Amino acid sequence: MTKKSGKILVVDDNVGIRSALKILLPVYFEEVELLPSPVGLMSKMSSFRPDVVLLDMNFERNINTGNEGLFWLSELKKSFKDTPVVLFTAYADVSLAVEGMKRGAFDFIVKPWENEKLLQVLGDACRKHRNVVAPPAVARQQLGENFMRWGEGAAMSSVRRMVEKVAPTDANVLITGENGTGKDLLAAEIHRMSGRAASPMVCVDLGAVTETLFESELFGHVRGAFTDAKSDHAGKFEQANGGTLFLDEIGNIPLHLQAKLLRVLQNRAVMPVGGSRLVPVDIRLICATNMDLAKMVGEGTFREDLYYRVNTMQIHLPPLRERQDEILPLAEMFLKEFARIYHRRAECFSVKAAEALLQNKWNGNIRELRNMVEKAVIISEGETLTENDLSFSGNRLYQSQTDNAEIVIGDTLDMVEEKAIRAAMRQYDGNLSAVAKSLNISRPTLYNKLRKYNI
Repeated sequence: MTKKSGKILVVDDNVGIRSALKILLPVYFEEVELLPSPVGLMSKMSSFRPDVVLLDMNFERNINTGNEGLFWLSELKKSFKDTPVVLFTAYADVSLAVEGMKRGAFDFIVKPWENEKLLQVLGDACRKHRNVVAPPAVARQQLGENFMRWGEGAAMSSVRRMVEKVAPTDANVLITGENGTGKDLLAAEIHRMSGRAASPMVCVDLGAVTETLFESELFGHVRGAFTDAKSDHAGKFEQANGGTLFLDEIGNIPLHLQAKLLRVLQNRAVMPVGGSRLVPVDIRLICATNMDLAKMVGEGTFREDLYYRVNTMQIHLPPLRERQDEILPLAEMFLKEFARIYHRRAECFSVKAAEALLQNKWNGNIRELRNMVEKAVIISEGETLTENDLSFSGNRLYQSQTDNAEIVIGDTLDMVEEKAIRAAMRQYDGNLSAVAKSLNISRPTLYNKLRKYNI
């Protein structure tokens, strides 16, 4: 490197290694920060915004499994997925390296290292990150389908006008709408249009968070707080400090945990599990739900004070059946995406296939459309997707009451399970708590199965 470029964050508990890197790295990179442990790693990520993290695999004395490094790698990829992580270990364990790469590590460096190799890897990672992380105007063009797509119809035009007014503020936003309408993409769009766009947006799927891990996941914990708490852990609130916290499926929070969430939102500070001091947090809150929270307030299953706290501004995302102008453009976008992924020749829809897409009710919304197009592309044999290609998908969110959901000979266990879940969803009109209870499974388990079957 002839010109210093890039910001490196080193996390290693060995003082000798930190001292050596403190001398070596600033010669080649414009900024270098060093941490002796992962404590405070997430807050440092938010404030320093490194191009690369050089992460040690072990922080516990006499423990060389690499599990800590893999844990923090996963945490980094959840909240800072575009930031390359280079794993740093004294043990040339190929299986550990493979596992790290599977979880998203950019590369793997073995101690003692060769300076030339280390500098090359960090330099490559920096260049990759600086090409990926672009200003918002450029990023919109680069990321394509990962961004909100606005239809021209009256329903979505109204939503867009509201978003343009609300996004620049710090007002809490509640996004409502059916499953599969793109509430997560709308939340990301609000974050991108806000003054916090340069800071992280941290997403929490509350439908998949068990009650026992709720406080640890959201508020964090200190080392020794419980059996498996081998190091301090910054919760989602702290990870989102300075940015946006997106709480998806907020209607799934049990009543007794709603009070704890309300307290944090009121105090703007979290108390980590096992901790003794409050940690201030500065976040913009966006929540989403497919439930009728106002009705739940009346039934006593959702706190009224929490409802008004999260519902400063409410934006309802219409179902796909009310956004007819978006169906074909979205289908064509998915066609191109999956044709590229599966190396198929498919380029367009036949006239009858397009008509079938427009006539479908799309109870599963965009998620159902995406799933149908993916299956059609997989089975396609030519450049044009036909109505017959689409008929093989057969993936509807709620079948009509006249559809045959009986178990037949030849059904797999997955097919039987899917039919049972769809029947329960129809019977209880999509009330996840009632569905889970009728099937004798937990809400997180139900939520995972809904995703599995694209329900």
